[in-house]
This record gives sequence, structure tokens and C-alpha cells, in this order.
Amino acid sequence: MAKSEKHEQWAADRVQYIRGLKSPNEQQRLMVILTDKADKTAQDVKTLSLLIQAEQAAEKAQEARARVMNLIQAEKRAEAKAARKARDNALYQSAGLLIMSGLVDSQTGKPVDDTAALLGALASLNDLSRDNPKWSDWKIRGQELLNSKKSDSTV
Repeated sequence: MAKSEKHEQWAADRVQYIRGLKSPNEQQRLMVILTDKADKTAQDVKTLSLLIQAEQAAEKAQEARARVMNLIQAEKRAEAKAARKARDNALYQSAGLLIMSGLVDSQTGKPVDDTAALLGALASLNDLSRDNPKWSDWKIRGQELLNSKKSDSTV
């Protein structure tokens, strides 16, 4: 298909598209009118040519906006995926702490003791004021456990 034939086919397809629009803009309405006009003057041909160029530019701009929106959405999905991955990793690490403390079985992933009792103990721990001296003792004990775990994994 020659370039002028492609151009004419695009214009004909675009006019059909515009006819299907509920509210075409002024430029699009004029393009349809001039396309349908039987005896076009030289000015009509020039105006129609400019309207076609403008419509092509508008179509390209719309396609570019769609590509940009797709990129933005893909970026948002990637960010959400990274955030989910970071959250999941933090949850796995928290589960690992329960395993290291001996409260959860590493093979089954189930609490060693009664689930309700474990939850109650953790809730009571959370209720304890953070300036209570027990937190300092627990931090020292926890650091010792973490250090022993690190030394076990490097051996």
C-alpha cells in the first residue's frame, strides 16, 4: 500500500471512529463535514489536510499518554511488589525470632505450647512499659541468642 493510500485509509478509518463518538470536538466535527463535502474548494482541501494532521497528532499524543500511564502503573506495581516483599521478609524474620526463642517449632511452624497461652504471654509482654528494667535484661539475653546463632551459622 502506497503512503498516500495509507494516509487516505487512516483518514477514512478515523472519520468512522469520529462518527461513533458521543461528543466529538469542534475540530473533529469539521473534519467529518469536510470529508463528506462533495465539491471541495482548494481551501477546503487545505483545511481538511491540516485537520487530518492535527487528528493524527492528537492520536499519537493519546497513545503516548497511554504508554506513560502504563509505565507509571508498572512502576507502582513494582513498588507495591517490593513493599510486599520487604513486609514478607520482616514477617519471616519475626517468625524466626519465635523459633530462636523456642516458642515455635522450626519443623512444623506451630507454637510449642498452647496458642492462646502464647498469645496471652506476648500480649502481656507488649503491655509492659518499655522503660521497665526487664526490657534491658531481655535485650541482653536476646543479643546473646542472636550472637550464638550467628556464630553457629559461621561454623
